[in-house]
Amino acid sequence: MSSFDLYQTVTDQIVAMLETGVVPWRSPILGRSKAGHPRNMNSGKECRGVNVFLLAFTAFARGYGSSYWLTFNQAKERGGSVKKGEKSSMVVFWKQYETIDRETGEPAKIPVMRYYNVFNAEQIDGIEIPDAVKFEPIEFHPIEAAERIANRYAGGPAITHGGQQAFYRPGTDTIHLPDPTRFASSEEYYSTLFHEQSHSTGHSSRLDRKLDTAPRPFGSPDYGKEELVAEMSAAFLCSYAGIQPTVIENQAAYLSGWLKQLKSDKKLVVSAAGQAQRAADWIRGERGERE
Repeated sequence: MSSFDLYQTVTDQIVAMLETGVVPWRSPILGRSKAGHPRNMNSGKECRGVNVFLLAFTAFARGYGSSYWLTFNQAKERGGSVKKGEKSSMVVFWKQYETIDRETGEPAKIPVMRYYNVFNAEQIDGIEIPDAVKFEPIEFHPIEAAERIANRYAGGPAITHGGQQAFYRPGTDTIHLPDPTRFASSEEYYSTLFHEQSHSTGHSSRLDRKLDTAPRPFGSPDYGKEELVAEMSAAFLCSYAGIQPTVIENQAAYLSGWLKQLKSDKKLVVSAAGQAQRAADWIRGERGERE
Protein backbone atom coordinates (compact mmCIF):
# COMPACT_ATOMS: atom_id res chain seq x y z
CA MET A 1 0.00 0.00 0.00
CA SER A 2 1.50 3.35 -0.99
CA SER A 3 1.74 6.27 1.43
CA PHE A 4 -0.85 8.16 -0.60
CA ASP A 5 -3.32 5.29 -0.39
CA LEU A 6 -2.67 4.91 3.33
CA TYR A 7 -3.41 8.58 3.99
CA GLN A 8 -6.69 8.18 2.12
CA THR A 9 -7.55 5.01 4.01
CA VAL A 10 -7.01 6.72 7.37
CA THR A 11 -9.10 9.69 6.28
CA ASP A 12 -11.88 7.46 4.95
CA GLN A 13 -12.04 5.51 8.21
CA ILE A 14 -12.46 8.63 10.32
CA VAL A 15 -15.10 10.06 7.97
CA ALA A 16 -16.98 6.75 8.03
CA MET A 17 -16.94 6.70 11.83
CA LEU A 18 -18.29 10.23 12.01
CA GLU A 19 -21.09 9.33 9.62
CA THR A 20 -22.03 6.04 11.30
CA GLY A 21 -24.92 7.47 13.29
CA VAL A 22 -24.53 5.08 16.22
CA VAL A 23 -27.26 5.42 18.83
CA PRO A 24 -25.40 5.14 22.17
CA TRP A 25 -26.00 3.18 25.38
CA ARG A 26 -28.90 4.22 27.56
CA SER A 27 -29.75 1.58 30.20
CA PRO A 28 -28.34 0.35 33.53
CA ILE A 29 -25.58 -2.12 32.65
CA LEU A 30 -23.54 -3.66 35.45
CA GLY A 31 -19.78 -3.25 35.40
CA ARG A 32 -19.88 -0.87 32.47
CA SER A 33 -16.90 1.33 31.75
CA LYS A 34 -15.81 3.64 28.96
CA ALA A 35 -12.51 3.14 27.18
CA GLY A 36 -9.97 5.81 28.05
CA HIS A 37 -6.94 6.99 26.10
CA PRO A 38 -5.88 4.10 23.80
CA ARG A 39 -2.62 2.41 24.77
CA ASN A 40 -0.54 -0.61 23.82
CA MET A 41 -1.11 -3.49 26.21
CA ASN A 42 2.48 -4.78 26.07
CA SER A 43 4.38 -1.52 26.48
CA GLY A 44 1.69 0.45 28.32
CA LYS A 45 2.51 3.45 26.12
CA GLU A 46 -0.34 5.74 25.12
CA CYS A 47 -1.16 6.09 21.44
CA ARG A 48 -0.39 9.40 19.78
CA GLY A 49 -1.53 11.43 16.81
CA VAL A 50 -4.16 10.06 14.47
CA ASN A 51 -4.07 6.66 16.19
CA VAL A 52 -5.87 8.22 19.17
CA PHE A 53 -8.79 9.10 16.91
CA LEU A 54 -8.74 5.80 15.04
CA LEU A 55 -8.86 3.64 18.16
CA ALA A 56 -10.98 5.90 20.38
CA PHE A 57 -13.69 6.17 17.73
CA THR A 58 -13.54 2.43 17.15
CA ALA A 59 -13.91 1.74 20.89
CA PHE A 60 -16.95 4.02 21.05
CA ALA A 61 -18.60 2.66 17.90
CA ARG A 62 -18.08 -1.00 18.81
CA GLY A 63 -18.77 -0.61 22.53
CA TYR A 64 -15.34 -1.62 23.87
CA GLY A 65 -14.72 -0.72 27.49
CA SER A 66 -10.97 -1.39 27.57
CA SER A 67 -8.28 1.15 26.70
CA TYR A 68 -5.78 -1.59 25.80
CA TRP A 69 -4.90 -2.77 22.28
CA LEU A 70 -2.53 -5.45 21.03
CA THR A 71 -1.52 -7.21 17.84
CA PHE A 72 -2.46 -10.77 16.91
CA ASN A 73 1.04 -11.99 17.83
CA GLN A 74 1.06 -10.08 21.12
CA ALA A 75 -2.23 -11.74 22.07
CA LYS A 76 -0.82 -15.15 21.10
CA GLU A 77 2.30 -14.56 23.21
CA ARG A 78 0.03 -13.93 26.22
CA GLY A 79 -1.78 -17.21 25.62
CA GLY A 80 -4.84 -15.52 24.15
CA SER A 81 -6.70 -15.90 20.89
CA VAL A 82 -8.81 -13.52 18.83
CA LYS A 83 -12.51 -14.27 19.20
CA LYS A 84 -14.17 -15.79 16.16
CA GLY A 85 -15.49 -13.19 13.73
CA GLU A 86 -13.67 -10.23 15.33
CA LYS A 87 -12.15 -7.64 12.99
CA SER A 88 -8.89 -5.81 13.54
CA SER A 89 -8.38 -2.05 13.63
CA MET A 90 -5.63 -0.14 11.87
CA VAL A 91 -2.93 1.98 13.46
CA VAL A 92 -0.17 3.82 11.63
CA PHE A 93 3.47 4.57 12.37
CA TRP A 94 6.43 6.30 10.77
CA LYS A 95 9.46 4.35 9.60
CA GLN A 96 12.74 5.94 8.57
CA TYR A 97 14.12 4.74 5.24
CA GLU A 98 17.67 5.38 4.10
CA THR A 99 18.04 6.79 0.61
CA ILE A 100 20.24 9.08 -1.45
CA ASP A 101 19.32 12.75 -1.82
CA ARG A 102 18.81 13.35 -5.54
CA GLU A 103 20.16 16.90 -5.41
CA THR A 104 23.19 16.47 -3.17
CA GLY A 105 23.95 12.79 -3.66
CA GLU A 106 24.35 12.49 0.11
CA PRO A 107 22.78 9.75 2.24
CA ALA A 108 19.44 10.82 3.70
CA LYS A 109 16.58 9.43 5.71
CA ILE A 110 12.94 9.95 4.80
CA PRO A 111 9.91 9.12 6.97
CA VAL A 112 7.37 6.80 5.37
CA MET A 113 4.00 6.00 6.93
CA ARG A 114 3.18 2.34 7.42
CA TYR A 115 0.39 0.51 9.26
CA TYR A 116 -0.37 -2.61 11.25
CA ASN A 117 -3.49 -4.22 12.70
CA VAL A 118 -4.49 -4.39 16.35
CA PHE A 119 -7.33 -5.77 18.45
CA ASN A 120 -8.97 -4.37 21.55
CA ALA A 121 -8.35 -6.45 24.67
CA GLU A 122 -12.08 -7.25 24.79
CA GLN A 123 -11.77 -8.98 21.40
CA ILE A 124 -9.35 -11.51 22.86
CA ASP A 125 -10.17 -14.70 24.76
CA GLY A 126 -7.83 -16.09 27.40
CA ILE A 127 -6.12 -12.92 28.62
CA GLU A 128 -6.54 -10.77 31.71
CA ILE A 129 -7.70 -7.25 30.93
CA PRO A 130 -6.00 -4.71 33.25
CA ASP A 131 -8.83 -2.19 33.26
CA ALA A 132 -11.73 -4.65 33.32
CA VAL A 133 -14.52 -3.57 35.66
CA LYS A 134 -15.45 -6.21 38.20
CA PHE A 135 -19.14 -7.01 38.62
CA GLU A 136 -21.39 -9.76 39.89
CA PRO A 137 -23.52 -11.16 37.05
CA ILE A 138 -27.23 -11.39 37.79
CA GLU A 139 -29.15 -14.62 37.48
CA PHE A 140 -31.00 -13.83 34.28
CA HIS A 141 -34.50 -15.25 33.92
CA PRO A 142 -36.14 -14.94 30.49
CA ILE A 143 -39.55 -13.26 30.62
CA GLU A 144 -41.83 -15.28 28.39
CA ALA A 145 -44.17 -12.45 27.39
CA ALA A 146 -41.23 -10.19 26.49
CA GLU A 147 -39.56 -12.98 24.53
CA ARG A 148 -42.73 -13.51 22.49
CA ILE A 149 -42.89 -9.81 21.59
CA ALA A 150 -39.20 -9.60 20.64
CA ASN A 151 -39.41 -12.76 18.53
CA ARG A 152 -42.46 -11.52 16.61
CA TYR A 153 -40.29 -8.88 14.96
CA ALA A 154 -40.26 -10.36 11.47
CA GLY A 155 -37.36 -9.24 9.29
CA GLY A 156 -35.73 -7.40 12.19
CA PRO A 157 -31.99 -6.72 12.51
CA ALA A 158 -29.47 -9.27 13.72
CA ILE A 159 -28.73 -9.07 17.46
CA THR A 160 -25.20 -9.50 18.81
CA HIS A 161 -24.41 -9.93 22.52
CA GLY A 162 -21.10 -8.80 24.01
CA GLY A 163 -19.26 -5.71 25.19
CA GLN A 164 -20.57 -3.09 27.59
CA GLN A 165 -22.80 -0.90 25.46
CA ALA A 166 -26.26 -1.23 23.94
CA PHE A 167 -26.90 0.47 20.61
CA TYR A 168 -28.47 0.14 17.18
CA ARG A 169 -26.15 0.74 14.20
CA PRO A 170 -28.18 1.88 11.17
CA GLY A 171 -25.29 1.48 8.73
CA THR A 172 -25.14 -2.29 9.27
CA ASP A 173 -28.73 -2.66 10.52
CA THR A 174 -27.57 -4.50 13.63
CA ILE A 175 -28.41 -4.36 17.35
CA HIS A 176 -25.60 -4.74 19.89
CA LEU A 177 -26.33 -5.61 23.52
CA PRO A 178 -24.25 -6.69 26.52
CA ASP A 179 -24.86 -10.21 27.81
CA PRO A 180 -28.21 -10.38 29.68
CA THR A 181 -26.38 -11.14 32.94
CA ARG A 182 -24.80 -7.64 32.84
CA PHE A 183 -28.11 -5.83 33.30
CA ALA A 184 -29.45 -4.71 36.65
CA SER A 185 -32.48 -6.97 36.15
CA SER A 186 -34.16 -9.15 33.54
CA GLU A 187 -36.74 -6.40 33.05
CA GLU A 188 -34.03 -3.84 32.26
CA TYR A 189 -32.58 -6.16 29.63
CA TYR A 190 -35.89 -6.39 27.78
CA SER A 191 -36.52 -2.67 28.17
CA THR A 192 -33.17 -1.99 26.49
CA LEU A 193 -33.79 -4.61 23.80
CA PHE A 194 -37.16 -3.00 23.00
CA HIS A 195 -35.52 0.43 22.86
CA GLU A 196 -32.96 -0.72 20.29
CA GLN A 197 -35.53 -2.70 18.31
CA SER A 198 -37.66 0.44 18.21
CA HIS A 199 -34.74 2.42 16.78
CA SER A 200 -34.31 -0.22 14.10
CA THR A 201 -37.87 0.28 12.81
CA GLY A 202 -36.62 3.65 11.55
CA HIS A 203 -34.44 1.93 8.94
CA SER A 204 -35.31 2.71 5.31
CA SER A 205 -36.42 -0.91 4.80
CA ARG A 206 -39.09 -0.52 7.49
CA LEU A 207 -40.78 2.69 8.69
CA ASP A 208 -38.07 4.85 7.12
CA ARG A 209 -37.33 7.54 9.70
CA LYS A 210 -34.11 8.16 7.70
CA LEU A 211 -31.80 6.67 10.33
CA ASP A 212 -29.55 5.05 7.74
CA THR A 213 -29.97 7.53 4.88
CA ALA A 214 -29.81 10.82 6.82
CA PRO A 215 -28.18 10.24 10.26
CA ARG A 216 -28.98 12.84 12.93
CA PRO A 217 -26.02 14.62 14.57
CA PHE A 218 -25.69 13.72 18.25
CA GLY A 219 -27.54 16.21 20.45
CA SER A 220 -29.59 17.72 17.63
CA PRO A 221 -33.39 18.16 17.94
CA ASP A 222 -33.99 15.42 15.36
CA TYR A 223 -31.68 13.08 17.25
CA GLY A 224 -33.55 13.86 20.46
CA LYS A 225 -36.89 13.19 18.81
CA GLU A 226 -35.68 9.78 17.61
CA GLU A 227 -34.64 8.95 21.17
CA LEU A 228 -38.05 10.05 22.38
CA VAL A 229 -39.75 7.81 19.79
CA ALA A 230 -37.60 4.81 20.75
CA GLU A 231 -38.18 5.18 24.48
CA MET A 232 -41.93 5.71 24.11
CA SER A 233 -42.11 2.64 21.89
CA ALA A 234 -40.09 0.66 24.46
CA ALA A 235 -42.53 1.81 27.14
CA PHE A 236 -45.46 0.53 25.05
CA LEU A 237 -43.75 -2.82 24.50
CA CYS A 238 -42.88 -3.13 28.20
CA SER A 239 -46.53 -2.49 28.99
CA TYR A 240 -47.64 -5.20 26.55
CA ALA A 241 -45.15 -7.58 28.21
CA GLY A 242 -46.40 -6.70 31.69
CA ILE A 243 -43.07 -5.31 32.94
CA GLN A 244 -43.78 -1.57 32.71
CA PRO A 245 -44.04 -0.86 36.48
CA THR A 246 -40.52 -2.19 37.01
CA VAL A 247 -38.82 0.14 34.55
CA ILE A 248 -41.14 3.16 34.38
CA GLU A 249 -39.01 5.21 36.81
CA ASN A 250 -35.91 4.86 34.64
CA GLN A 251 -37.89 5.58 31.49
CA ALA A 252 -39.43 8.71 32.96
CA ALA A 253 -36.02 10.04 34.02
CA TYR A 254 -34.57 9.19 30.62
CA LEU A 255 -37.34 10.93 28.69
CA SER A 256 -37.06 13.97 30.94
CA GLY A 257 -33.35 14.23 30.19
CA TRP A 258 -33.92 14.23 26.44
CA LEU A 259 -36.87 16.60 26.53
CA LYS A 260 -34.64 19.27 28.07
CA GLN A 261 -32.51 19.21 24.93
CA LEU A 262 -35.38 19.54 22.48
CA LYS A 263 -36.70 22.82 21.16
CA SER A 264 -40.09 23.94 22.40
CA ASP A 265 -42.69 22.28 20.19
CA LYS A 266 -46.24 21.72 21.38
CA LYS A 267 -46.79 19.05 18.72
CA LEU A 268 -43.61 17.13 19.53
CA VAL A 269 -44.91 14.66 22.11
CA VAL A 270 -48.06 13.85 20.14
CA SER A 271 -46.06 13.34 16.95
CA ALA A 272 -43.41 11.23 18.70
CA ALA A 273 -46.07 9.12 20.42
CA GLY A 274 -47.71 8.39 17.07
CA GLN A 275 -44.42 7.27 15.57
CA ALA A 276 -43.66 5.27 18.70
CA GLN A 277 -46.98 3.43 18.42
CA ARG A 278 -46.26 2.58 14.79
CA ALA A 279 -42.81 1.30 15.80
CA ALA A 280 -44.28 -0.87 18.55
CA ASP A 281 -46.96 -2.19 16.17
CA TRP A 282 -44.31 -3.02 13.58
CA ILE A 283 -42.28 -5.05 16.07
CA ARG A 284 -45.42 -6.89 17.24
CA GLY A 285 -46.36 -7.72 13.65
CA GLU A 286 -49.37 -5.40 13.54
CA ARG A 287 -48.37 -3.30 10.54
CA GLY A 288 -51.70 -2.08 9.24
CA GLU A 289 -52.78 1.56 9.33
CA ARG A 290 -53.89 2.32 12.88
CA GLU A 291 -54.86 5.48 14.67
